[in-house]
Amino acid sequence: MTQPSEKALVPFVSVENMMRLVHQVGLDEMLQRLAAAIEADFLRWESFDKTPRVASHSPVGVIELMPTSDGELYGFKYVNGHPKNTREGLQTVTAFGLLASVETGYPVLLTEMTLLTALRTAAMSALAAKHLAPKGATTMAMIGNGAQSEFQCRAFQAICGIDTVRLWDKDSAATGKCVHNLAGSGLTVVPCTSAEEAIEGAQILTTCTADKQYATILSDNMVGPGVHINAIGGDCPGKTELAAGILNRSSIFVEYPPQTRIEGEIQQMPEDHPVTELWQVFAGQTPGRTDAAQITLFDSVGFAIEDFSALKVVRDAIRESDHYQLLDLLADPDDPRDLYGMLNRAK
Repeated sequence: MTQPSEKALVPFVSVENMMRLVHQVGLDEMLQRLAAAIEADFLRWESFDKTPRVASHSPVGVIELMPTSDGELYGFKYVNGHPKNTREGLQTVTAFGLLASVETGYPVLLTEMTLLTALRTAAMSALAAKHLAPKGATTMAMIGNGAQSEFQCRAFQAICGIDTVRLWDKDSAATGKCVHNLAGSGLTVVPCTSAEEAIEGAQILTTCTADKQYATILSDNMVGPGVHINAIGGDCPGKTELAAGILNRSSIFVEYPPQTRIEGEIQQMPEDHPVTELWQVFAGQTPGRTDAAQITLFDSVGFAIEDFSALKVVRDAIRESDHYQLLDLLADPDDPRDLYGMLNRAK
């Protein structure tokens, strides 16, 4: 059978190759590259097509598509969120993504994005905190010690200079897992027995829980003045982590308001509740933290431009490595109008 031409081949990064790529680049460097790429793309916010992600909800989870384009490249991510999966030995979140040329429509990259989403989510959280957290913050409370927790801790260390993390999860085994995985990271890791204990002395409070429900991980009386809250667990309708009283006392920063009002913490609030778009803070158009007593809240749900940035980082990184495969993904008939005739190659 005739071998496919180069036109048929698309670089593919498997889970194994993504792991190898991260180790080749270095975890801190990868997180920093992702944060820099996201910030650069947010600074050209108006160049992108923007739409809330396309979601298919069920009683047990959600499946979503997250597309965007800057007119030169088109990217999308397929991602699910099924909190029940861990009880069945499956991941809560799985993902893959694709980057394509707008000029030809041909894909230029297909990649796993379960690991990549964990990395870019953490990078985005730390990037927001770099602009919003109290100056000189050294300690973060990490409430929810599941699959995302170590990535968050390492990103805040690499990008914000955090040196101490205080951990709590209702499942003590999850906290033990996180303590084990962060050993040797250079972080001081303090396991705690309650959320109240975890937030003691922390300038940054990260909430990252998975249950699809209206929850109160942080009550109003737990949050004092001057902290930065990185709320990343509430990311679909009917799933929140913070008491509404906290939102009323906070300056709230979001990625894309039409999506966050549906999926974020602010789904609890009136539709006209004031928020600030992060791209405006990055661009210097709007202030972030304005005083030491201010409570800043990043109501994070994840947005397609962040995945677009991450796909570009991987595209560029594999050019300096062999951590990818070439997939025979696209038809390449000798005559573009003779797709039927191409079938004869397999005879």
